[in-house]
Order: sequence, then C-alpha cells, then structure tokens
Amino acid sequence: MSDLPRSANRHPARYLLHPLRPLARTVIRRRVGVRIVGGEKLPAKGPVILASNHVGVADGPLLAIFAPRPVHALTKQEMFKGFMKPFLLGAGQIPLDRYHADPLAVKRCLRVLRSGDVVGIFPEGARGSGEFDRFHTGAAYLALVTGAPIVPVVQFGTREPGAGSSSLPARGETVDMVFGDPIRFPRTPWPRRKRDVAARSVELRQHLIAHLQAAKELTGRELPGPLPGEETDPDPATGITDAEAS
Repeated sequence: MSDLPRSANRHPARYLLHPLRPLARTVIRRRVGVRIVGGEKLPAKGPVILASNHVGVADGPLLAIFAPRPVHALTKQEMFKGFMKPFLLGAGQIPLDRYHADPLAVKRCLRVLRSGDVVGIFPEGARGSGEFDRFHTGAAYLALVTGAPIVPVVQFGTREPGAGSSSLPARGETVDMVFGDPIRFPRTPWPRRKRDVAARSVELRQHLIAHLQAAKELTGRELPGPLPGEETDPDPATGITDAEAS
C-alpha cells in the first residue's frame, strides 16, 4: 500500500495493543463469554475497514480486543480524558472530533491502512439501537481513498434491553461478534465528490443492514432496542438517515 496518500503524521501508537489483547481476553472472559462468528471472513492480511453497529460503551473495547486482528478504532475524543487518554492512545485507538471536520483522524486512518492494518469504524456514530438508522459516510470515504475492503460486524449482548449506553454486559452474558462478507469499492482518485461518497454510503448501509438481518437469523438474537427514556448519546445530525436512504 505504499502508493496510498502519505502523511507527516505517525502511525497511531500501538505498544499496548498487541500485548493487551490476550491479557484482556482472559480478564473479560471471567465476566462474560465472547463468541466469534465468521471470523474467517476478515482477511488475514492487508488493509481492512471494520464497520460495526454501536449499542453500548463496550462495543469499541470488545472489537479491539476480540477481533481476529488488532483494531485501531475511531473513538470519540470525549473518551480521551484523564488516565484513559494515554491508555487509549497507547492501545492504538484514534480520537475523532465528531462535530467538526477532522483531517488528523482521517490521516491517522490512512496511515493504519497504508501499513496493512485494520481500522474500526462505527458508522452510526452515537450509541443507540444498533439498527443503522443513521449512517455516517467515513467508512465509504476511506474505502474510496484506499480500495480497502469493508467487513461488516454485528455485536449482540454488549448492552441489556432497557440499560443505558454506558452500561456493561451483565455478568454471565454471552456476547456474539458476527463478521460478514467484505464489500469492496473501486479506489477512486481525487476529487471524490460528496454525492459519490453518499451513494457508496447508501450501498454500504444496505450491505450492513442485510448482514444484520442474517446475523439475527444465524444467532437467534436481537438487539437491545433504543436507549431508555430521554437518554441520548449526542451526535451531529449528519450522515444518511433512514428516510434519505429509501
């Protein structure tokens, strides 16, 4: 991938990412079970974009720790506070400003993909029902820039029905992480027009919704539904809504 756009920024730090994974798996499995379904669909080598649904706070850590390959996940910058900042940065996670254009986050993602590694994205942006009702365009944009395949992921069991967005899986719960067939878009040279990115995002959203339905049928599981009461996870009103995609 040496011909991908270069950046003066370094590859995100990852000195904790590889040694952390086996230790974290052992600790987490003392509380919950984690099953990987279809993990062989994630290419063993080369750049990959993982696109996952997002229902709770555990989604990102579980994806980074249990995916068949280490994942550099885009994470809202509000999480990078106090002791969590050096920990998340050392684990290779990429801070994202969701409310303003963030070229630094894009460049960091490109560095990861140029190096043949895995970027994780939650296209819904905010935590919610996990049904892809709103869908941001970053995953499709990175795929058009790099030509990297996008592998859909659906996670079940990371939030209980009726629980808040910051709740953890109940003790003894089993989390299913279901990987789907990759989708590929042809690498597109600059300029990548907004309408072209939007069109590919609609196509990607349809692919993820189809995978979500297949994952429900395969596992016999359902998502926890909307967040309870008046709780919302703030998110900019951008991206493709369900009405706009229909």
